[in-house]
Amino acid sequence: MDLTVKTLAGGEAGQLSLNEGIFGLEPREDIVARVVRWQLAKRQQGTHQAKGRAEISRTGAKMYKQKGTGRARHSSARAPQFRGGGKAHGPVSRSHEHDLPKKVRALGLKHALSAKAKASNLIIVDDLVAQDAKTKALIANFAGLGLTNALVIGGAELDQNFARAASNIPNIDVLPIQGINVYDIMRRGTLVLSKSAVEALEERFK
Repeated sequence: MDLTVKTLAGGEAGQLSLNEGIFGLEPREDIVARVVRWQLAKRQQGTHQAKGRAEISRTGAKMYKQKGTGRARHSSARAPQFRGGGKAHGPVSRSHEHDLPKKVRALGLKHALSAKAKASNLIIVDDLVAQDAKTKALIANFAGLGLTNALVIGGAELDQNFARAASNIPNIDVLPIQGINVYDIMRRGTLVLSKSAVEALEERFK
């Protein structure tokens, strides 16, 4: 698969041949969905907590005498049916994380990349470098490339001027290649990869 390499200014900078085993797969939604679910579950805090009847600070005295009232035989006022009592089957602090094999995670990333390539939502840029940390100039460059909602992936080290300028633009995310993930790829309309990012991906999946 050959793609035209663009410059930030919108010009052409030659052709780049992409690995079919990474960018040319037939996308499988089920694998991508599994990886996204795994990612979201992993980052869920799980700090939700309600007090059960054992955690309520309330008198332990019997509410009223056992016999002669014509009412039910209640004991503790901490029971869930009473106002101020504990919550029955309430949420407890726990981890939502679950396991996903490394091979499935790697496959999910390949299918996410292939999905962008198949939908013509993949752009290769020769270098992500800005002369100045000026958001206005970068917005003009992105407009020339037709980018309004995009994930931009650079090399191992991001150009600081580029990263600072892009941080103020809504619906534009910028990550180094180490941070590439399925969820961020799928939540943005266009995927922009630098040449160094493509090389790193092909080296990773060699």
